[in-house]
Amino acid sequence: MTGHANAHSSNDAAQPSDYGFQADVARLLELMTHSVYSERDIFLRELVSNAADAIEKLRHEALANESLASKTGAPLVTISLDKEARRLSVADNGVGMSRDDLVAALGTIASSGTRAFLDDLEAKGDGGDKGRAFIGRFGIGFYSAFMVADKIEVETRRADSTEAFLWTSEGKGSFQITPLAGDRAPEYGTRVTLHLNAESDEFLEPSRIEDILREHSGAIAIPIDLVEGPGKEARRLTDGSALWTKSKSDVTEQEYKDFYQQLAGQFDEPALTVHWRAEGRTEYTVLAFIPGSRPFDLFDPARKSRSKLYVRRVLISRDIDLLPPWLRFVRVVVDSADLPLNVSREMVQNNPIVGAIRKAIASRILQELTKLASSEPEKFNSIWKNFGAVLKEGLHEDPQRRDEIFAIARFASVLRPEGERGLKDYVESLRPNQTAIYYITGDDKKRLAASPQLEGFRAKGVDVLLLDDAVDAFWVTSALGFDGKPFKSVTQGKADIDSIPALEGAAEPPPADATPEIALLTAQMKETLGEHVEDVRLSTRLRESPACLVAPDHGLDLQLTRLLAESGRSGILGKPVLEINPGHEIIAALAKKAKADRASAEDGFWLLLDTARIVDGEAPLDASAFAKRVTALLARAG
Repeated sequence: MTGHANAHSSNDAAQPSDYGFQADVARLLELMTHSVYSERDIFLRELVSNAADAIEKLRHEALANESLASKTGAPLVTISLDKEARRLSVADNGVGMSRDDLVAALGTIASSGTRAFLDDLEAKGDGGDKGRAFIGRFGIGFYSAFMVADKIEVETRRADSTEAFLWTSEGKGSFQITPLAGDRAPEYGTRVTLHLNAESDEFLEPSRIEDILREHSGAIAIPIDLVEGPGKEARRLTDGSALWTKSKSDVTEQEYKDFYQQLAGQFDEPALTVHWRAEGRTEYTVLAFIPGSRPFDLFDPARKSRSKLYVRRVLISRDIDLLPPWLRFVRVVVDSADLPLNVSREMVQNNPIVGAIRKAIASRILQELTKLASSEPEKFNSIWKNFGAVLKEGLHEDPQRRDEIFAIARFASVLRPEGERGLKDYVESLRPNQTAIYYITGDDKKRLAASPQLEGFRAKGVDVLLLDDAVDAFWVTSALGFDGKPFKSVTQGKADIDSIPALEGAAEPPPADATPEIALLTAQMKETLGEHVEDVRLSTRLRESPACLVAPDHGLDLQLTRLLAESGRSGILGKPVLEINPGHEIIAALAKKAKADRASAEDGFWLLLDTARIVDGEAPLDASAFAKRVTALLARAG
């Protein structure tokens, strides 16, 4: 993403090199000072987090490189102030950066798509919480320093190199990289120096720095020192003790919140915090958070969890899969006492200890969610609203945990459209003679609630689950049922609700026996529409609508059929069944017309099929022909 304007040859390493930011980055820097300006203090959190990451990276590299082992002593982040020179610096003894690292890390922004990000920032950039969310979401933390600085200098040396470099920029479209003399360079690590602008005097006050660190960085597992002025002694602000190693009783809610925000890169509050230590055959500590809002990558196709694995407080992996894909939204830190420090990433994924930890974490999180659903249902319902669509993936992918997930699953239904219907509650409310849990799948809850296939069920007071997530079409086909009651789609096969008593005052079902005219009509319609429907038959589920489509008695339900057709597998799928309501005036009139003149009635056959498709969210078979038939119908009505 980085443009290299006027870059010198890499062979001329001793000369300064001038690089141009990509045009979008220059635009971003301008927007940062106008759109996100009310949250300027966030820059310090970002710089301290970057410093802590560099220290953890050095620890990790030292596991595979013995020459770095001597440089992984006492980790430290130092913040230094110089009021007279109007400078603030953040230094670390981490891994440091090479020239290429500087170009890649400080000349590139936002892997999420710079143009889309900038358009969003311009549209919504009014500071406040929105600005904070933008920084956390798109990974632009370093650039936030330009909100408070006229100029930024980065002095750095990689821990495995003798070369040091100075990166400089005023945030106006370019940056420079210059070789740095040994007496000016850190022994290893990085020092970021901000030349503060006239509006940023507050960040030269030690008390202000302490407040910011206490609010945003108190949970970072690296000690932080403050030097209040040139020649003054460093003062320890945080001891760097890892939060997860402390007893739960010694950690405040604010500390948990701060650590969660650092771990997740978000600025919301955790909806649920789970902190425990496992002892026995395997010893490890877990600190897990369920976010208070959906992460932006929740539905990323990779479906990977973002978990950090430590071995005795040394970071081994920052993005290991310690959770199944259906729990990928949970942010987790695990610190093991049993794994070797030099374990490779490949070995970690296949290690039996990690496998046991992975299984135990999933079980514990489900247990905590189950307890929350019982003790604080409103709080749990908020979590389900954000992550229920992901949790339901486990119903399809993890049959062994299906019963546990069913216990916490919540659904919208005809009688509970707000989406808080549990399966246990559903089964306890079954109507007399009802033997199944009924559902309808689709992609729009409002349209599902208005589906004609529900009319007979509604008349008999039978609740129907409204399943509008894509995964719903799959898990209902693999799940045998719940509490001995099978799942049954209201769009598949004949409606088996005749034995269920109707509610008092409900609409009467259509006639059970077809008149000769209706029997002739169904035969004619089947002959005319046979290329597109498997059968035309009388419906026992319709009350107000003249017709609807259902799946055959054996096969896939309508929504799963559509999903498979969209993926190019329509050749293996059957055709739907068109059900008609013999008690409806339109069907009665069409039957009389078809008996007198079949040819003149065939437009009506096609209109019934197309309108049934439209009600189900599909397009007419032939949009042009459909429009002509509707136009002709309106002309006759006029």
